[in-house]
Amino acid sequence: MKPSQKGLMRIVRATGNSLRGLRVALQSEAAVRQDCLLAVVLIPLALWLGDSGVERAVLILPVLVLLIVEFLNSAIEATVDRISPELHELSGKAKDIASTAVMFSLISIAATWLLVLLP
Repeated sequence: MKPSQKGLMRIVRATGNSLRGLRVALQSEAAVRQDCLLAVVLIPLALWLGDSGVERAVLILPVLVLLIVEFLNSAIEATVDRISPELHELSGKAKDIASTAVMFSLISIAATWLLVLLP
């Protein structure tokens, strides 16, 4: 076990771990790349279409939630695959449930954008 880091060094190390995770996910997960591309399109669009800071935040927040959920989904899939590469009912269940969370994140984007932007 590594000695625990404190203060600024812990933040620096954690940031490095996060950036490494981002790089690995972008390299290995098509869904992460697709969701990041969606965010690259929707976030500037939200800044342009939102009439106020609150509207802009409301439009951007579900996009960020999608990214969070997609990264967690990818982590769950990697963990399940690490535990056992063989097909198992519980492995499929875990992956399907995580995928459902991504689906609801996408639905929340659509619903939020429609409710905020439609007259």
